[in-house]
Amino acid sequence: MKITYFVEMLSSWCYWTEPTWLELKNKYAGQVHFQWKIALMNPSDFPASRAQCDWFYQRSGSIMRSPFKLNSGWVETERKGDYTTPNHVAEAGKDFGVTDDRLRLALMQAAMREGQKIGDLSVAIDVAAKSAGLDAAQLRAHAESAEVKERVRASTAEFHALQINQRPAFLIEDAIGDRAIFSGLVALAPLTATVDAMLADTAAYTTHAAHFGSPPKE
Repeated sequence: MKITYFVEMLSSWCYWTEPTWLELKNKYAGQVHFQWKIALMNPSDFPASRAQCDWFYQRSGSIMRSPFKLNSGWVETERKGDYTTPNHVAEAGKDFGVTDDRLRLALMQAAMREGQKIGDLSVAIDVAAKSAGLDAAQLRAHAESAEVKERVRASTAEFHALQINQRPAFLIEDAIGDRAIFSGLVALAPLTATVDAMLADTAAYTTHAAHFGSPPKE
């Protein structure tokens, strides 16, 4: 079984779902293959001002019963919603074997808890390189490369091909061809219920095959 998590570095709802993602990985370690992919938000999806961002943070923070409010200091109105840079930096980390969550989480923490302006490449590189012990110059070269930008375009297109538009999103696929898609959901329970059901179905197919083999050709 495989679970793909579609994430955007500056999505507050992705930030709020990170504990759920971690719990999924811990609960199903050894049973499920986990991976994350970038799904860029459109420029128009970003807040137009810090005041607007603060309003969204008040809403999401209260819904999540958070004891703290996220920090809108990363917002730069002059960017007009162009915050692709931290996503390219996160993707570039994979070229150095950083396929886990630490580099991503460092970028999200820097922006949404500390208010650092990670839309700036130098800031994002500094945060990411320190978090993963990478050479900053090499990471920057990869983040600016056509190959990394193409991978981010491709994963974003894959996200949209699922005909969904909310992040976080989870694509759950099993060995017997079943798939389930959750878009915009951050709660753990429906995800674990789905994974458990799919694992049970897959195990049932395996048991049947052990007793009866492959289906007749005719």
